[in-house]
Amino acid sequence: MIQFDFEYYRPQSAQEAVKLFQSLERKGKKPAYFSGGTEHLIPGRLRVIHPNAVIDIKDIPECRTLQFERRHLALGSALTLTEITENGGFPLLSKAVREVADHTARNKITLGGNICGQIFYREAVLPFLLTDSKVVTIGDKGEKRYLIHDVFDQQLKLNKGEILIFLLIEERYLHQPFASIKVRQQWDTGYPLATISALEIDGRVRCAFSGVCPFPFRSSEVESALNDESLPVDQRVEKAISRFPGPVLDDAQGSAEYRKFVIKHTLFDILDMLKKETF
Repeated sequence: MIQFDFEYYRPQSAQEAVKLFQSLERKGKKPAYFSGGTEHLIPGRLRVIHPNAVIDIKDIPECRTLQFERRHLALGSALTLTEITENGGFPLLSKAVREVADHTARNKITLGGNICGQIFYREAVLPFLLTDSKVVTIGDKGEKRYLIHDVFDQQLKLNKGEILIFLLIEERYLHQPFASIKVRQQWDTGYPLATISALEIDGRVRCAFSGVCPFPFRSSEVESALNDESLPVDQRVEKAISRFPGPVLDDAQGSAEYRKFVIKHTLFDILDMLKKETF
């Protein structure tokens, strides 16, 4: 149970939501956008966040987009992970989010909620990083489109009051060879030791990681090592791990050394799966 009071608003459009956010701020409120709700539930219980005005965007039509737009697939931020999985239009994303939490939670967790949430795993962002996707937002200066790499650095960095409306993926990426593996220490729905998603484009492997460092990432240095054909596979993997952009997590889910062991063997599996997909 969240033990603080808040006002609840349900605007009918993204533009109305932005104007409402600005209006509430001018009145001294602490507004927050609300999508699936799980992105607020745990932090709210822990008093990490305590907005006193909640703006529900989960039924806004623009945020429920699921269609092709000029050879791009548009996926709305308010689509639930279950809806994305069942649609299957982006197979790598479907695989990556299929194991987030349990089925009941996935019925509530939204794409935007996972990507923008307080819990640092944010596995749903990995396929978008791999496909150089575009992020479409709306804020006080109207609609904007960004390359995801320009606005995602450990987390999605939007301006105050800006809403993630949908993401755009080029059609050519949707059916490339892919692999995605989540490894847990125990239980099918526990937090992961590591999640690795990969895509092969023009003979080169792209890899993105969650649960390895305290933020999800895709690294050109890691990919350079994995694609270094002058080295045997085991040395490529060792070199890739040495190039992670931060220390490997050492927490209750597993020690840093154990995680490195898991990551190493998961990368072997990923590369093997991509090789089989290609041939």
